[in-house]
Amino acid sequence: MALAACVRALFLPGAWPRGPARRGARLRSAALGRATTGGGVGARRAMSHRVLVEAGPAAGVAVLKFRNPPVNALSLEMLTELVISLEKLENDKAIRGVVITAENPGIFLAGLDLVELCGQNPAHYAEYWEAVQELWLRLYQSNKVLVAAINDTLVNTIGHRAAEQALQLGMLFPPAKALQVGIVDQVVPEEQLQSTALSVMAQWLAIPDHARQLTKTMMRKPTVDQLVKQREADIQSFVSFISQDSIQRALQTYLQKLRQKKG
Repeated sequence: MALAACVRALFLPGAWPRGPARRGARLRSAALGRATTGGGVGARRAMSHRVLVEAGPAAGVAVLKFRNPPVNALSLEMLTELVISLEKLENDKAIRGVVITAENPGIFLAGLDLVELCGQNPAHYAEYWEAVQELWLRLYQSNKVLVAAINDTLVNTIGHRAAEQALQLGMLFPPAKALQVGIVDQVVPEEQLQSTALSVMAQWLAIPDHARQLTKTMMRKPTVDQLVKQREADIQSFVSFISQDSIQRALQTYLQKLRQKKG
């Protein structure tokens, strides 16, 4: 089992601006579950159908769990629920850190939901990519300490050249290799995963919040500024790419193979 501390971005190291004009304001919420009334994370458990937030075993720590079977794919609904859950945690002053994991061992996060990217219209693709951007925003700019307790595997940034090679070759990293190339910070037995995550969290929480948050903001500002300037262009580029006939045919073929494999 692998552990990624908050010094590493959980998904892609991007961040996007807040603002009323953003397309993300259209994120769907009809399918969202509602939190029960009461104060703080300790007074509630389920926040939605696909994301579970509960009080952690340590004071000031919450645990966010993916629960979108069978493989925790990032559907538009799950992206929306994650953004809303993270926003609520961000606004909860009693919470200083969040452990991110999966409810069921074996599958941490499958990544983008290919069903959302196949046979849809350009407006849907734009809405979906905007939701991905919103998730980047919440994770990359969060003031909380974030520790990913990965009870499976995780793709992350490992340097431009190594990332390019891994992407073009479609490489998958087992835990030991992921540790070697710097995708994760520690690899521990499954039974030690949660306790190790809490130990790492305690190290970060020992740092005064203001100092840690200020340093984090300073270090990430160049990346934020660069991505903010190209946000809309990034959406249009994604829509143009995913809408190509050749890409759609490849996705349809791949999804058909998956269905046959399951059958």
